[in-house]
Amino acid sequence: MQGVQLVLEDGSRYRGFSFGAKTSAAGEVVFNTGMVGYPETLTDPSYKGQILVLTYPLVGNYGIPADTVVHGLLQNFESEKIQISGLVISDYSFQYDHWSSIKSLDAWMQEHGIPGMYGVDTRAVTKRLREKGAMLGKMMVNGKDNAFFDPNKINIVEHVSIQEPKVYGKGNLRVVVVDCGVKLNIIRSLLKRGVKVIRVPWDYNFFDMDFDGIVISNGPGDPTLCTTTIHHMQKAMKENIPIFGICLGNQILALAAGAKTYKLKYGHRGQNQPCLNLDNNRCFVTSQNHGFAVEEKTLPQGWEPWFRNANDSTNEGIRHKRKPFFSVQFHPEANPGPKDTAFLFDQFVEMIR
Repeated sequence: MQGVQLVLEDGSRYRGFSFGAKTSAAGEVVFNTGMVGYPETLTDPSYKGQILVLTYPLVGNYGIPADTVVHGLLQNFESEKIQISGLVISDYSFQYDHWSSIKSLDAWMQEHGIPGMYGVDTRAVTKRLREKGAMLGKMMVNGKDNAFFDPNKINIVEHVSIQEPKVYGKGNLRVVVVDCGVKLNIIRSLLKRGVKVIRVPWDYNFFDMDFDGIVISNGPGDPTLCTTTIHHMQKAMKENIPIFGICLGNQILALAAGAKTYKLKYGHRGQNQPCLNLDNNRCFVTSQNHGFAVEEKTLPQGWEPWFRNANDSTNEGIRHKRKPFFSVQFHPEANPGPKDTAFLFDQFVEMIR
């Protein structure tokens, strides 16, 4: 049984046992408070460049489902591969049992070349990240040292975006999805509503296409580095094209409007974040995965905050007071997770109509 260490940039070390690929890893260390859904979580492109700590203690007990393809999309995952750099858990279940599972988490991670470690006090790691903030870290297998890596210093969106446009569905309404690291359930959610989806790269000039609205997807890293996407949204707003931003898309829309963003201390990652609708103070349970947020006080005239986090009062959504532009920081397509805010897709489709 191989030993592995998680080393944080503040010098703290956590020892554990290796599973998955027997290789080292480096990235930003973050934690997620979700209780289920590790196949979806590990394939979420928003985690690109990050070492993920799962706070729920038992992981691997229901294995990994099949690579079923429906409408040209993998049905049980959020992208075509594991996106995290490494996985840190407390207790790994060597036995898995679920009607849909075909392989173990360990075997799946080996196939994708992603290392994992178990036997770690993930509560202690999480407490340190909450106190000091998200830190760079590295996983060292058998004492072999490797360098730290900061994914926020590069435009990591270009590493998770599609390379060429792709079309899904045959609906009458046509929506361009700007792929900054899109979760596949965003596309599925649009297809369920009879929308033809035109998925384009993050920096693609799509204005010569025939379409009715734009969705700016989720994605990893610092939104200010997506300068081409921001420029395209500014052009779309001048033409009054309906826009719906999700997660990173919320930040990009805000930047295109003239507002500012900032890095959160340790971010919001999990399926249990409470968000208040500022229209009626109704609270929604939401799924989230982000490390940056919109600075509300910098919103220009004509814009207003729409949702706010009930825990720390950070911004969770913005909208224009008169024009067809809105966005949310959480994931209304959450899969798995709460479906409380799935109505936002209906609202976007109605806005286009």
